[in-house]
Amino acid sequence: MPRPTTAQICLGTCTVVATAVALLAVSGATGVLEIAVLVGFALTLGTLVTLLSLSTAAQRRTTTVPPVTAAAAAAAAAPTAAAAPTAEAPAPAGHAYARQR
Repeated sequence: MPRPTTAQICLGTCTVVATAVALLAVSGATGVLEIAVLVGFALTLGTLVTLLSLSTAAQRRTTTVPPVTAAAAAAAAAPTAAAAPTAEAPAPAGHAYARQR
């Protein structure tokens, strides 16, 4: 299993903190057991978010790229007529003095 990146750890941590604060504010829990259950739920949710981001990142890394065919490689490597320099190309403006014959 790959190790989580810093961004994935931060995402899970922010999920835990935000969920815990929201659950504690909404529920009005005052007992130690109630608070422990809510914080445990927030921790579980944050872990789940981190694991889901790991699996999503792994899927993006394993996406296959179609192989390059021999014809496409030859076409990309072949020089084009437009790219080849010609001896009779006009000089850029202001450089006419450099093309004396």
